Order: sequence, then C-alpha cells, then structure tokens
Amino acid sequence: MVPTEIKGFILTRHWRDVTAGTEIEYWLATDAGPRKVVLTSQTSVAFVETKYRESVETHLAAMPGLEVRELELKTFHQQPVVGVYAKHFRQLARLARALRIQGIPLLEADVRPHDRFLMERFITAGVLVEGGRADGSLIIDCKLKPAPDYRPVLKVVSLDIETSQDEELYSIALVGTVDRVVFMLGERPPESSEPSDFSLIYCSTRKALLETLANWFERNDPDVIIGWSVIQFDLRVLQKGADACGAQLHLGRERRPIDWRTHPGKQGYLFAAVPGRVVIDGIEALKAASRSFSSFSLEAVSQELLGEGKAIGDEYDKMAEIERRYQEDKPALAVYNIRDCELVLRIFDKADLLQFMMERAHTTGLQVDHFGGSIAAFSHHYLPRMHRLGYVAPNVGEIATKAFPGGYVMDSKPGFYDSVIVLDYKSLYPSIIRTFLVDPVGFVEGSNMSDPARVVKGPKGTLFSREKHCLPEIVTTLWRARDEAKLAKNESLSQALKLLMNSFAGVLGAADCRFFNPQVVSAITLRGHEMMKLTRTFVEKRGYEAIYGDTDSIFIWLKRARTNEEAHAIAANLVKDINDWWTHTLRREHGLENFLEIEFDTHYKKFFMPTIRGSELGSKKRYAGLSVDAAGKEEMVYRGLEMARSDWTPLARQFQEGLLSRIFHGVPYKEFVTDYAQATLAGRKDDLLIYRKRLRHRLDAYQVNVPPQVRAARIADEHNSRVNRPLQYQKGGWIQYVMTQNGPEPLETRHSRIDYDHYLTKQLQPIADAILQPMGDNFMVLTSAQQGLF
Repeated sequence: MVPTEIKGFILTRHWRDVTAGTEIEYWLATDAGPRKVVLTSQTSVAFVETKYRESVETHLAAMPGLEVRELELKTFHQQPVVGVYAKHFRQLARLARALRIQGIPLLEADVRPHDRFLMERFITAGVLVEGGRADGSLIIDCKLKPAPDYRPVLKVVSLDIETSQDEELYSIALVGTVDRVVFMLGERPPESSEPSDFSLIYCSTRKALLETLANWFERNDPDVIIGWSVIQFDLRVLQKGADACGAQLHLGRERRPIDWRTHPGKQGYLFAAVPGRVVIDGIEALKAASRSFSSFSLEAVSQELLGEGKAIGDEYDKMAEIERRYQEDKPALAVYNIRDCELVLRIFDKADLLQFMMERAHTTGLQVDHFGGSIAAFSHHYLPRMHRLGYVAPNVGEIATKAFPGGYVMDSKPGFYDSVIVLDYKSLYPSIIRTFLVDPVGFVEGSNMSDPARVVKGPKGTLFSREKHCLPEIVTTLWRARDEAKLAKNESLSQALKLLMNSFAGVLGAADCRFFNPQVVSAITLRGHEMMKLTRTFVEKRGYEAIYGDTDSIFIWLKRARTNEEAHAIAANLVKDINDWWTHTLRREHGLENFLEIEFDTHYKKFFMPTIRGSELGSKKRYAGLSVDAAGKEEMVYRGLEMARSDWTPLARQFQEGLLSRIFHGVPYKEFVTDYAQATLAGRKDDLLIYRKRLRHRLDAYQVNVPPQVRAARIADEHNSRVNRPLQYQKGGWIQYVMTQNGPEPLETRHSRIDYDHYLTKQLQPIADAILQPMGDNFMVLTSAQQGLF
C-alpha cells in the first residue's frame, strides 16, 4: 500500500484492452516527481433500451465478457434501459455496429474509459491518490478522488528545429528548466567559437542526432513540451526524419513513441500524444485563451507581445541564410535556433499561457493539451449529473439538424452622437440558464409534467422543470468559482471559467453534440431577444434612446452632451434600476430568483455608427467611439471598421483613424483629407499601399473566381520558378501585394507603376464618404477642389 496520500495533476491519459480487461493509465505531475497510475480490470458500460434486451443477448455468446444488468435509468423518451457491461472497451464498439444494422442504438458506447472514470468521480485535473500498490514511480489500482486546488510546478522545455527548404533536419534546440542545448548535425568545425550561454553538441548522422534527443528527454524528463507549430512542423519533421533513417523517436516517458493521429475533419492536421508529457503549441494556446493577432507567426507575436523578434530577412532570405549558416557558420545557426526557443518561453510567460492551460484543464476536465473541446467539456460535467437524476444521454444525431435563432442584433440608427453609454448583461446566456432553469433534462421533465406550478415557461411553448435539472447547478458552481478566482486575482482561472460557461449555449446548438436540441438552445437565445427588447423599452421610458444593441449589449444615447461625471452617474442609476426591475418582475410574475445582471461598460464622449455601404440603413457590428473612463482617460475604439480589419491596407486604416480622431476631437478635418489624398498621389505613402491577404485554399483550387491575392500569388510563384527559388504559395499562405496599372503584383516582383487612382477610389473614398456624408461633405468635393489632384 502507498503509505501516504499523494496529490497529482493529470498530464496524460490512456486506455488499452489487455487479456485481463481494460487498463487505464494516467501520468501525474506530483511534488515528488512524475507518477504513473495504472487501474487494471476496468469494466466499460453502455446502455440500451430494455425492449431491445433480447436482441442484445443474442450477441453475448460471440462476445465473452459482456453482461446485461438491470438499472434504474431511462432515456429522454422515458424508455427504461439496461446496462451493457464489457470486459473490454472495444467490445462495445463491435456491439454498437452490430446493433446499428438492426436499427438499435447503443447509448454512450463512445465514452472512453479514461474519461468516464474521471467524470463519474467529478475529477477534472487535480487528483488525490489513495492506497494501491506502489513500485517506484508506478502506482497500481489505487483510489482517485478530486483535488481541485492542487497546482504543481511543471518542468517545461521549449523545442525548436531548423531545417533545409526541403525539411531536411539540421539542428534541434531545447531550452528547459535546467538545460539549454542545441544538437547540430555535422562535425565540429575546426577552431569554431563555443557559445557561452548554451551547450552545442555535434552529431555526425541524423540517426545519432535523434537518438541524442531521445536520451536528453529521458535524462531531463520534462512534463511539458512547448513550441510554435510544434506538432504540425517540429515533431512531424522529427518523426519523418526518424522514419527515414531507422531511428526511434522515443520522446515519451519510459522511452515510448509518439502516438500519431489525423484529424477526421482537417486534412493534414495531426495530433501527437506523447505518453507522460503534454505538448502545447503556442499558436493554439493563444487562440484558446481568446488572444488575437494580425498574424500568428512567431515573429509577429513576438514583436507585438515582447517588442522584439528574431527575423533574418524575408522567407527567401531566411531560408538562404539558414542554409548559409549551416554550411559556413554552424554556431551562428545554433544561436538563431535557440533564440526561437527563448522567444516561445517568453511569450508563454508574458501571456501566462501555461497557467491558463492548466486552469483550463482544472475547469473543463480535458487534458491540458486538448484544444477546442467545448462539447467534450460539457459532457464531462453533464453526464455524471444526469445519471444521478436517472437519465442516460442520447447519441449524436438523434435530433435532426434544424436552424435556430442566434443572438439578438438591434437595427442601428446611423450617425454621429454625443454621450453614448453602453450597458451589457454579465455572462448573458449562463445567467439565462441559471435564472430560467434551461436544461436538457429539465426540458424532458418539464415536457412530461401536467402541473403548471412545477414548470418554468420558456419561449415558443417550451417547459422546464423547476425541480429536476443539471445545467443550472453546473453554471452556478462555475460562476461562484469565477467570482472566487477574481477575488484571488487569478486571471487565468477566471478566463477559463468564463470561456467554459459561455460555451454552453453554443454546445447545445452544435449538431455534433449528443445534447443538441433546437428547442432548448432557442429557449436561451429567444429569452435573450426578449430581455434586450424589454431593456430597450425601459431606457426609452426614461427619456433616452437606444441606438444599437448586439446580443448582450445596448447602446444608449443620452440625448445631449453630458459631462463624464453625469454620464457615469446616469449609467449607474440605470444599472441599479434595471437590475431591481428584473428581481421584482421575476419574483412576482414567475416565482424565480434573478441571476440576470446588467453592468455599465463604456461611456463614449463621441460615437459614430455608419450606414451599410451603398445604403441608408445602419450597419451592424461596426462602430467607432471616443471612450472616457471614470478617471477621464480617453481612448479611440474601433469595432468592425476598416481600421480593425486586416483586409484593408494600412493606407485606409490610418486615414480612417486620422479622420475620425479629428472629428471626435473637434479638429478641422478638410485639409487633412485633401493633404492625405495629395500625399498618396505623390507617392509619399507608398509604404502603406500593401495588401496582405490569406490564400485559404491551394493555388490551383481557384478556377472560376480568381481574386487579386490569387493573381498576385501566381505571379510570385511564376517568378520563383524562373529564378529557381522554392514555390511559396501552391498550398496557400499569406501574400503581400500592391495594385498596379497592370493589376495586382506581389512585392517579390513588382514591375508596373502604382495605380494610385485605385487607392483613392477603392480605399480612401468609401471610408471618407461613410464618415463625411452625415456631415454634408464628401470625398470627391473636397479633393476635386485641389487643382490637378486627379
């Protein structure tokens, strides 16, 4: 027996069928080092309606180890079920296929053993290990309980490789907690200088290089591998190199290989499971944390977050320089290689990415490096609770896909305004779930109740049980945890909890979720519509005007210019009165406790809502404003306008920013417009004319509609072919180009004169007219007044 309890953090999880049954394996990070937990002879379970029991039993003889048991559970259709227990998990998949031919669904047969074991014990990432048999770092057949407060210190290594243009491996850099090293292919150059702050080890063959890497992992034993495109590029290339030279890429604990899987819906996208170690890609982690950048290249993110980068020229110069350093100056290549590792580590530290990913695992119940996964996280929380209420889950696809209403977007009233305040509902959809008891089980229960006092009426005749539900309690638990995280200033945990709660409505509306139900998700979104309309009526009865609203936010014009103090005071009074109104209304009319809470968000001293281009109708999700906080600090805010969109040139974005800023601050703008247009025509803004657009498909996929970026990319690769350089755009990517008098031309090979008229009429004029027309001006009148401008 293990003499003391051990707390651990789950790094990886795995299951396998062996002769004795199903085994579950968890690798844990603990204060005493890594521990492997193995649970033997685990029974897997699925469910089938009782009326199909005889059909199931006809398959038992061919599948020894299967057993059918009576249970006190039922389906959403109120049909009783029996449990089908299997010695081996794969037996359930075989049985499910056999029954499917007969039109019989086997329910929950796809829930993997290592996930079900954790969810049924309400374990997410932290575990308390009790008992079991210990053999060094191995613990067998112990008990696991939740340990939600355990946070270990993880050993991290940043990994980066350098290759030739054809992905031939040159070097591998590793920066870890205690070691900084570069493994370089080739012989040590004579009289080469040694780097002072890391080790440079030469390996004569690629096989030796990869075996040295595996030895390093065994010796240093990191918990986490981080990098930039670390799976899709670095690990993939390492595996490719290992396969080519007969080496074993044993980077997992116990010198186990990487378990590679392909994404079923993303061609060429790979998953890499490294036993005992977590692999976190910096790009995926930033996206999971809702961080956005104009480009997710390491150079772009480094420049934006850290104020520095690592570039050694453009794509062509970079590859040529890497090749030159490998052939002529390997220590310099090693410096460049390890620099990438350092930048990734610093980005992770600056953005608290590792802490966020750990807190996300604690919140969702998913493995640390499981990106996306909103449906899996929902199931992790929901399934065990619905089982305890006597229900089993439906299979995916039980309800046919059907459209349902999205968030409410109010028609906007375009124009310029003084003093606009924005109020928004805190976590609108989670608060609707809590308040109105919206829930899949609650919907099933409510639909089968005859006593109106026991149900909550939802939109379009939906009914939800007041007594029997799961999701409101789940949201309440997460909500309280987030409040505690905010008090403790744990931003990573607070963000992870917020993202999880806000994903629940989307999960219920996802056709590939087993709980998909248009009626249930509509009960959330349509309640949001009703709330926004009632809020609009409320504020307009106070003498103000709602000029726009979007899902959970309402923009309120205070009808005249107000001081900042006045605007904030009006906002505070509205917030209090609206929240009080909801509390009293819900208690009086529905007998419900109110968890809806509107908050003050922003005061715009000046605000602009444009029209839809070519129309007099107000646009949606597009506006700009000069915000002022309680301390009087001003900030220009742009949402959805060209200023905030990457498909417009810097010329357009800077023009829009300059024009709006002048109008908001009461500075004359006419001279700015004419001077800007004149400078553009004179070539003084040529560095701002660059379009940067993404090719989302292979270059040869564009046949009928060929947009400018594709034409530019084809010109670029035709040029690359002529000068014997690698083709850059055949598989997609980002292209930079300018519009010339002969059409779009890439920066790599521009020969024609700039088409300045294009930039005036297609970039500056649409922006100017959208802003100036409400003021009685237009771009053509202002610019044509300058003699010879056109």
